[in-house]
Amino acid sequence: MAVTGPPRLLAARPPATAPSIGLSGTGGTAPVPDRPRPRARLRAWAELLRVSALFSVPGDALAGAAATGLRPGRGTAFAVGASLCLYEAGMALNDWADREEDAVDRPHRPIPSGRVSPGAALAAAGALTAAGLALAARAGRHALTVATALGATVWAYDLHLKHTRLGPAAMATARALDLLLGATATGTAVREPGGARVSGARASGTARVPRAAHAPRTPYAAPRAALPAALVLGAHTYAVTAVSRHEAQGGSTVVPLAALGGVAALGAAVLRGQPTAGVLPRRQPAGPPPADPAAVERLLLPAFTGAYLRTAGIPLLHAALNPSPPLTQRAVGGGIRAMIPLQAALAARSGAPLSGLAVIGLVPLARALARKVSPT
Repeated sequence: MAVTGPPRLLAARPPATAPSIGLSGTGGTAPVPDRPRPRARLRAWAELLRVSALFSVPGDALAGAAATGLRPGRGTAFAVGASLCLYEAGMALNDWADREEDAVDRPHRPIPSGRVSPGAALAAAGALTAAGLALAARAGRHALTVATALGATVWAYDLHLKHTRLGPAAMATARALDLLLGATATGTAVREPGGARVSGARASGTARVPRAAHAPRTPYAAPRAALPAALVLGAHTYAVTAVSRHEAQGGSTVVPLAALGGVAALGAAVLRGQPTAGVLPRRQPAGPPPADPAAVERLLLPAFTGAYLRTAGIPLLHAALNPSPPLTQRAVGGGIRAMIPLQAALAARSGAPLSGLAVIGLVPLARALARKVSPT
């Protein structure tokens, strides 16, 4: 019998369903981005906020409080909290403003790499600024005024002044204002007589002191006493900021060399300067006279200043000899960490060795965290 028509083929089995690879978009052409794990998200925000540089902030308020002659108190704590919030607001705003530039020069940063969205960074900057101002308000009206000026300087720097000749000066102003915030918040903790208290002199038995005898007579007395220390810290910040403008491309020998000369001059000025009396004179406690506190200060001040010169000076020297981007970035990181011993030296010079020791204790923490998260 003849076979007519095409031969009948065996029915093929339907192909097995391919495992889903998580495609999205029209026709499933784009892979679905993996949701970052909580640990990775936390690291991205730590990089965005440069948390290893946070340890350079509390010393501003403590050095400012030391310059007033008052013991750190409630107002100082509010100033530290406000400073931390405003500092981190500036970090988040900095990366938001530089997101297009970082996409070319530093694509590994959290925003250009897609680990943090630009909107989230901007929202964080706004929220941290509001939190910083709220904390400063708890320390008093005058502290809020200084914090407002500090916040305005930070936003002006990140949004415009950073790429102008005024950039280093703006950053130096912000750091000086941060120290003055600590002085103002500490000074306004002094209450009126008749039921109020003084934040405390650096001696026992001074819980209640008449305002006319020891307290600042004007709201400007405390920041005026802290102005020399603020100028020193601002000058160091100016030098570090000037070097940081070349950290992406490198190539500048003159700027690190000039910064090195500035650091040496500041160290000499801190050592040569006489301890300041502050706005609140010390009172001796009852009983036998204590050991000479100047002896402790004479030991700590050179030690803190030497640590400052070593931390800032050696990386700057290397960057001046070889102005490559990695060495320039190290010089910037060293300059940021050097603020801690400089703050400790300023506190010791103002007659507050315990505050200086508390500040210098942050150095190991800053160094350890800098190995995991870059401060620049």
